[in-house]
Amino acid sequence: MTTASQRFLSFEIGKNESGNIQTVFSTTVVIHCLLALCIIVLAETIGVWFLNKYMNFPSDRLVAANWVFQFSVLTFVINVISVPYNAAIVAYERMKAFAYVSIIEAILRLLVVYLIIVTSADKLIIYALMLALVSVTIRIIYGIYCRRNFQECRCNWKWNRSIGKEMLSFVSWNLIGSIAGVAKEQGINVLLNIFFGAAINAARGLAYQVMTAMHGFISNFQMAMNPQIVKSYASGKKEEMFKLVFRGSKFSYLLMLTLSVPVIIEAPFILDFWLKEVPAYTPAFLRIVLMTSLIDSMSGTLITSMHASGKVRNYQLLVGGTSILTLPIAYVFFKLGFEPYVAMIVGLCISVICHFERLLLLRKTIHLPVPDFLKNVTFKVWGISALSVIPPVILYQTMEHGWLSFFVVCTVSAVSTVTFSYFLGLSKHEKTVIVTGIKNIIYRIR
Repeated sequence: MTTASQRFLSFEIGKNESGNIQTVFSTTVVIHCLLALCIIVLAETIGVWFLNKYMNFPSDRLVAANWVFQFSVLTFVINVISVPYNAAIVAYERMKAFAYVSIIEAILRLLVVYLIIVTSADKLIIYALMLALVSVTIRIIYGIYCRRNFQECRCNWKWNRSIGKEMLSFVSWNLIGSIAGVAKEQGINVLLNIFFGAAINAARGLAYQVMTAMHGFISNFQMAMNPQIVKSYASGKKEEMFKLVFRGSKFSYLLMLTLSVPVIIEAPFILDFWLKEVPAYTPAFLRIVLMTSLIDSMSGTLITSMHASGKVRNYQLLVGGTSILTLPIAYVFFKLGFEPYVAMIVGLCISVICHFERLLLLRKTIHLPVPDFLKNVTFKVWGISALSVIPPVILYQTMEHGWLSFFVVCTVSAVSTVTFSYFLGLSKHEKTVIVTGIKNIIYRIR
């Protein structure tokens, strides 16, 4: 949703004097308020019914589950309303402001953790309530910042028919992909709950918590590149846009690879240290989820380039339709008696298929040079992955598992990944840019 809003704002900014930013912003706010209203209606009818009729919870925790659901709906609705403001900050490339607000949000979440420790009330309900209050606070901060810094981002609540029609068409088709993503991820949670119980949900939740924390680095990196991609397309600079897409996909994957390899290898040790009792299947879930996230990390700039074109119908139908197949396929495997982690493996395979589907669609839509992308990005980073894991895996297999093994494997993983990425993954120009950047950082520190 943020990407969709950001696309229209960035496109208008890229048009310079001919752009109509305030009209686009106001129309975006109206659309998201209507969408928030629809979400409330669906959540309070179908959502409440499904939660109480089909989900598995201990009987004494059903009231808490309903409170958490209500606070989750509130949090989600607030985040939906905040989307145009977040998108405006990104579209104007005010990443410093975005970073400061993210720091404030992180501090508030740490405060939530402290309040959970000291409170005597139901900790689950308090946790959900506090997260909702954090969302309200962040929404207010974003609103104040946009009003003070962007004259164009003051909603006049006027509906522009032509822009609204174009945006609704774009958002409607884009919503198919969003719904497919939600259905895929949360639908698997529901299936796991029905077939295996709440303990498996906890295991998957832990795996996704680790993945989300790591993927945050990639999301922030791609967020900084997305406005440039859209603006390049809007101004007709396709070659420049392709360079950004290639570079963004490659760097995102290599950064995620550097973070993921030690965690994938040392998953059991990390989870044993982090948790008193590690739920069954958590290490397997974590490893497969991180491998899936690696595949998906290449897709961020590809998706942005598709959004820049505005031609998202075929993309959402094909990629969204393929993505949601995870759900029925996992259901069939569960009915046949397979283990819960099979759903994660299905998701990994679907992610690979979706990656190639995106490339084929982009070749047709914006004439993306797919053979060059496969050669210089996809197959190159996969080759680097295969080479990078060899040294740490050998050490993991030969050393006795413990703190020494953990530090050695993590160090060798980082050195191996960075070395292969630098010498095999980067062009001469990219190496020069990175070396210059490192020198500038060292100079500033001195």
